[in-house]
Amino acid sequence: MRQERGSSGRPGKIIAVHLSYASRAAQRGRTPAAPSYFLKAASSITTTGGTVERPAGTELLAFEGEIALIIGRDTFRIGLAEAWNHVAAITAANDLGVYDLRSADKGSNLRSKSRDGFTPLGPDLIDARTVDPYRLRVRTWVNGALVQDDTSARMLFPLAQIVADLSQHLTLETGDVILTGTPAGSSVIGPGDVVEVEVDALDTGATSGRLVTTVAAGSDVSFDPALGSLPAVDDVQREEAWGSRAAAGLPEAPASVLTADLRAKLERVPVAALSQQLRKRGLDDVSIDGVHPMHPGRTLVGTAATLRFVPFRADLFARHGGGFNAQKQAFDSVSPGEVIIIEARGETGSGTLGDILALRAQTRGAAGVVTDGGVRDYAAVAEIGLPVYTAGPHPAVLGRRHVPWEAGGTIACGGATVQPGDVIVGDADGVIVIPPALVAEVVDAALAQEDEDAWIAARVAEGASVDGLFPMNAAWRARYDGERGA
Repeated sequence: MRQERGSSGRPGKIIAVHLSYASRAAQRGRTPAAPSYFLKAASSITTTGGTVERPAGTELLAFEGEIALIIGRDTFRIGLAEAWNHVAAITAANDLGVYDLRSADKGSNLRSKSRDGFTPLGPDLIDARTVDPYRLRVRTWVNGALVQDDTSARMLFPLAQIVADLSQHLTLETGDVILTGTPAGSSVIGPGDVVEVEVDALDTGATSGRLVTTVAAGSDVSFDPALGSLPAVDDVQREEAWGSRAAAGLPEAPASVLTADLRAKLERVPVAALSQQLRKRGLDDVSIDGVHPMHPGRTLVGTAATLRFVPFRADLFARHGGGFNAQKQAFDSVSPGEVIIIEARGETGSGTLGDILALRAQTRGAAGVVTDGGVRDYAAVAEIGLPVYTAGPHPAVLGRRHVPWEAGGTIACGGATVQPGDVIVGDADGVIVIPPALVAEVVDAALAQEDEDAWIAARVAEGASVDGLFPMNAAWRARYDGERGA
């Protein structure tokens, strides 16, 4: 493939789009309102027929078949109507990346996607002037099996919009490459796998040809911890790299015990009544103490998703505090109806979330957040409207008191042990943790007790003494049962 710039034949820069296909957005569970971008090193470019190494000590090398745009002339601040005229050619691309290094990247993708050979392009160019930008197709095969097949018509952001948007912020120079995102179907590849990507025009039959890349095992040279961050993976990264929990060999997340009927019951019953029923069953240590609602009139009901902070230590924060850390992972992966429960050890001298993360949780459909630590941007978080319980406001950022350590797992929050999937209920009195196996029994008993208490209150309002009525003696019980049965 002929290159346009530089003595090495490489473009000046490679710009890649994060999420751009509806199919990929549905797979990831998030749909962006506008395109967002990252840069790849030009030294990562290679051609068809090459071999790419999966670095030693990593497991999650993933392919992404994409449509690549080659800029034909210097472009700055152009409108949507003229943007496509600044594209010279189209070709196939494979935006390879190692998910093991995403947490070390601090959002830049520098380590995970800029290694030598991680941007195969070609083999041939399609003249952009001869094709309809809405009628382009990208397909990917792994070991001969078709795994990606989508068209530019199903992109969230038209190709011309991507060019025009980028030109608002920087000059696109002749020969620059834009990788326009990948559809659903991206997954993990390993040594011996062969990946082929092809872009073609549905109307003219013009094609880039098959871009072929073979995966090889990296050398035995490991990463030096004295120089920088090491590869690290967890089940969140495995799921995203493979495309699903099933493909990654992970057990499916258990179905929530909260049916619509059960959730409606929990929204009706006070936390105090639930606490009373749990105490009758020997559970007297299930309230999350020291937290207060930012919206006292709201009821919080959901299942727990957990996040743990450990005390601040400078060397640990340097390794775990930046990038796509455990805190960001928790807020970026929370499922609809879940409540993020944060273990902050009752330390209120630092924020454990702010307005951006609260907004992310809300857009993901989270039921709320409970933290026994502080909240920064307190007024802004309150304005978002997401139910949040906190030990109080604090202006400091995370690193003053905490290191984000682990998303998922058993934690302690406000003196209560919380496991993922536990049922969380909160109101103006506080927050309580209900074991999933007990929730149906407890809520029905609490509602029955509420009906009884309402009847007692009515009798007190009529002038009856509480002596023998609260709690009811045999005579009052007989009257109650008789009226209930009538």
